[in-house]
Amino acid sequence: MDNRHIIDKHMQSRKKSQELFSTARHFMPGGVNSPVRACKSVGLDPVLIQKGNGSKLYDLDGNEYIDYVCSWGPLILGHAHPEVVAALCQAARQGTSFGATCEREIELARLICEAIPSIEKVRMVSSGTEATMSAVRLARAYTGRDRIVKFEGCYHGHGDTFLIKAGSGLLTTGVPTSPGVPPATAGQTLIAHYNNLDSVTELFNQFGAEIAAVIVEPVAGNMGLVLPHKGFLEGLRRITQSHGCLLIFDEVITGFRLTYGAYQNIVGVEPDLTTLGKVIGGGMPVGAYGGRQEIMENVSPEGDVYQAGTLSGNPLAMAAGVTTLTLLQHEGCYEQLDKRGALLTNEIKEAFHRKGVSYCLNRIGSMFALFFTEQDVVDYKAVMTCNTALFAKFYTELLCRGVWFPPSQYETCFLSCAHTDSDIEKTINAVDKALDGLK
Repeated sequence: MDNRHIIDKHMQSRKKSQELFSTARHFMPGGVNSPVRACKSVGLDPVLIQKGNGSKLYDLDGNEYIDYVCSWGPLILGHAHPEVVAALCQAARQGTSFGATCEREIELARLICEAIPSIEKVRMVSSGTEATMSAVRLARAYTGRDRIVKFEGCYHGHGDTFLIKAGSGLLTTGVPTSPGVPPATAGQTLIAHYNNLDSVTELFNQFGAEIAAVIVEPVAGNMGLVLPHKGFLEGLRRITQSHGCLLIFDEVITGFRLTYGAYQNIVGVEPDLTTLGKVIGGGMPVGAYGGRQEIMENVSPEGDVYQAGTLSGNPLAMAAGVTTLTLLQHEGCYEQLDKRGALLTNEIKEAFHRKGVSYCLNRIGSMFALFFTEQDVVDYKAVMTCNTALFAKFYTELLCRGVWFPPSQYETCFLSCAHTDSDIEKTINAVDKALDGLK
């Protein structure tokens, strides 16, 4: 697949991006530091970004894009929000890292615990992957068991435990399981089907006494966007409680994205442990895991479960996080995000109907995913029916018209508070013309 001719057809200059990407490939694997950025699945070389402002990105050649990636979710306030930038500058003048506890990390921890009732204590880390790895280690130590259950197509970072039928980048590159994961490690991970409680029950009937935890994205955001069926999360809570194991909600994406708090606040299901990231760092590298006090007291130095990090709770990420969460408490913030999300996706649906192109569009709040399939996308199996070649062409047509979608059929789009009605209108016009380009 090669869609670079579409870029050439629109006479869109990408000379500086092409030249610098050629250099990048000499020094970094694939020229990138995260696989999906290489744009292989859409048949392009990547566009290199120079800056972001509000709802827009600008590449090295000066092209402007309306951004629906938002750094894969963290930038709920948009790029370079003035108050977040001011907080970062103030923090940087006082020092970028202390290797000691600072006031801001205590403040961010307080905000998280107050917003998410199931989290009584929280530990800051530097990434979502670190958070999920640590949560699983804690669950194993707390229960004295080794196995975990994860769901097909759900992605919890690149820890060895999780790289079995994972979503997101692994689906994009066509690698369902990563080489380098020891068979003994892979054997401790059991795979269930998202939105299918029977598949979970079958695993517990066979391995119940050995299962330490079930980990799930309560809203799956790494095989596109897949919403939980009514009763699915409640069922997981019942099953785990009845077998004496822990339920872990991976809310790295959904934490503070859909409401002030976590998705668990919306559905009323309290997990034993929760992992967070993205929004709580306001665009800086961050992660966190937390839960009931009796579980978290097993984490060193209170307990024997060891986990440490040089930059955990660093003052820059904490300053950005505290400022972001404070701004998100403004009345009407999430309502406005939901309103714009509904407006945009309803217009996209109408455009697809007009053009007679088969699709499925899933949305919740400011998150949405557009699938090129005739099926309702409710699980991994349905996701795998998507026409990825058609998506790649659509993506390229949108890019040429100044709209920045994730360069993979298996990722989720995000809106920010910075997106305007004008952005929505321009996006719909671009979608309409991009669909014409598919013919």
